[in-house]
Amino acid sequence: MPAASGRLAALVLAAGSASRLGSRPKCLLELDGVPLLRRLVDALVGAAIDDVTVVLGHYADRVAPALAGAPVRVVINPQPQDGQTTSLRVGLAALPDDPVDVMVALADQPGLEAPDLAALYAAWQHRPAGLDVLVPRVAGQRGNPVVMSARVRRELLAAPADMGARQWQVAHPRQVGWFDSDNAHFCLDVDTGDDLERFQRLTGRSLAWPPGLSAGPPGR
Repeated sequence: MPAASGRLAALVLAAGSASRLGSRPKCLLELDGVPLLRRLVDALVGAAIDDVTVVLGHYADRVAPALAGAPVRVVINPQPQDGQTTSLRVGLAALPDDPVDVMVALADQPGLEAPDLAALYAAWQHRPAGLDVLVPRVAGQRGNPVVMSARVRRELLAAPADMGARQWQVAHPRQVGWFDSDNAHFCLDVDTGDDLERFQRLTGRSLAWPPGLSAGPPGR
């Protein structure tokens, strides 16, 4: 029997320093003139996920305008230099108190569209009983976003500060399932200049820095 599934919220992690990409906010890279962060938020809403929280940190003042008018909750990680787990915990703590499953998304996946996220959402709703985490996988490569149950959210928030989602999965392998797909969007991200070139080579589309970011690394 499929597992019972409650309401689904989305948590977008966009607090990083992008040190491997010129120390510029990579979530502001534009595809067809739209920042990646805004594209992702719009895709989540388009996939019928209507509770979206975005965690900002590094460059928060520069990134926040990209969310103007979007139906999202914005929270700030005061210690983004301490790693992604801190952003995850800040975001999980900011979600509503009622039981809610969570899709944790990264703001640097330019290929993701609403149908991709809707397919992952549907797979979560029909997952086998006993699974508390669902991870997309393409040709053996794990991808993102990852979906976790309300139970995992509670356990992470109650765990020591260094316990992140990956550590939880390692500790509970039987409760982790795979959403196998041939959709490369789940595994395309942009961490380096080589990734920008790879995205263009695979898709025929280009990512561009907005005015003011293309000349060199900005300050925080």
